[in-house]
Amino acid sequence: MRHILVTGGNKGIGLALTQKFVNNGDHVTIIARDFSNQEAFDYQNHPLVRCIAFDLTDIHNLPGLVDKIDQIDVLINNAGLLQPITYENYPDERRDYSLNLNIVSPVQLTTLLEAKLRASSDYKPRVVNNASIAGQIGHPDIWYGIAKAGLINATKAFAKAFQGEIIVNAVAPSPVETEMLNSIPEQRQQAFLKNTISGRFATAQEVADTLFWLATDSPEYINGVCIDINNGSLPR
Repeated sequence: MRHILVTGGNKGIGLALTQKFVNNGDHVTIIARDFSNQEAFDYQNHPLVRCIAFDLTDIHNLPGLVDKIDQIDVLINNAGLLQPITYENYPDERRDYSLNLNIVSPVQLTTLLEAKLRASSDYKPRVVNNASIAGQIGHPDIWYGIAKAGLINATKAFAKAFQGEIIVNAVAPSPVETEMLNSIPEQRQQAFLKNTISGRFATAQEVADTLFWLATDSPEYINGVCIDINNGSLPR
């Protein structure tokens, strides 16, 4: 029975992942800004789930958040936000919000939780980051792309720093069938689909299944790796 922390575990990919861990009998702590949109999962009444309302862009209060976590075996840095804003009209406050949520917060959480992850006794502790193809292609939302590229780099940097004592990996999904898809203009959606093998977007479940594998059963030699989930749209 693992103790899991999932940021943004209340919807989309995070929700699908939370459900997988719960079905596996794991304890899950969900960090989200609010829980007004609970979709199909009854968080509040589930004995294996703990919900903490916290805005992850409030980086100065992250130490207080970490103080509420007593035990952790797996950290899933999943929370993120794509803003349909191009570089020439990007307000400073939206830039700061994007950077704080998409890169500063996961790096800080990993740093602040290192000691508690190392204290895991029953499992090899793991960190899994939900990055994005945006960090690999030169994304129109320039600060989102920069943040996700940074998260991929942070994955590799932490894996080296932890020297195999904590396994750190990431995934880089292309657009996924979640509410974030609505942030992508229709023209860009259709252009992307033409480059995929299957002619469709990824499902939240497909990304969650990959995150779950990296968090649980993937070989320890898979460390410092970013797994592309893009259906051939960015072959490398």
